[in-house]
Amino acid sequence: MSNSSAAVAQYLPFLRRYARALTGSQASGDAYVAATLEALIADRAVIEDPRGPRVALYRLFTKIWNSVAVNGPSVGGEDELPGEHKLANITPLPRQAFLLVALEGFSEPDAARVLDIDVTKLRGLVEESGRELAAEIATDVLIIEDDTFIAMELETLVEGLGHRVLGVARTHAEALALTKKKRPGLILADIQLADGSSGLEAVNELLASFEAPVIFITAYPERFLTGERPEPAFLIAKPFQPATVSAVASQALFFERTAKRRDRRVTA
Repeated sequence: MSNSSAAVAQYLPFLRRYARALTGSQASGDAYVAATLEALIADRAVIEDPRGPRVALYRLFTKIWNSVAVNGPSVGGEDELPGEHKLANITPLPRQAFLLVALEGFSEPDAARVLDIDVTKLRGLVEESGRELAAEIATDVLIIEDDTFIAMELETLVEGLGHRVLGVARTHAEALALTKKKRPGLILADIQLADGSSGLEAVNELLASFEAPVIFITAYPERFLTGERPEPAFLIAKPFQPATVSAVASQALFFERTAKRRDRRVTA
């Protein structure tokens, strides 16, 4: 097996995942993946790229996606999850940008290369996708942050995405008090709080009584290397870009709700 063939085989399962999320249907996604492989067989040189074979493969897929209606629009087949249907409502280019960064884990430069745009354009698309997706899955957000100006910025940001701010907590105790009457659907939390208490400990205590996706926004990401629950699935370092918070918030809600519906399907 050649190096290029081995690279394609390595990344093919991830490309199929991306194609499904992009089209909303595994059958439709696989049709685009098949067309990509046919183009690759016709010209092996297309897998060569300065940023590596993975970028080249997704870049080729994107060219196929943008130029050929392989299998028509998704119409919500049996294999489509409700969360994927919501994602399909986002206009195509922002949806591609969101998925490349949020689902596939591409760096901004690599995702921009895949879409043949610059990084500034990519950030704008990711921010746009965050607004569109948040409108579909709006929820109550608890902000745990002791810096007044950062808290205000986050509050304005999440409200601009269509969410409702349940409250802003500056301490561990305030976070617990705010959730007694109503549980948040999303938590944005700093680690080091005003009274010396830990946002991480506050989140641990909250998650003992209910489940919600958590995004940690901190100037001290190294403090997450503890192995304690919750795992830092969503971590943003300060100073942050508003577009990053927008994308990660939408990512956290989208995949949390998709996972819940998948679990219900399995146990039904």
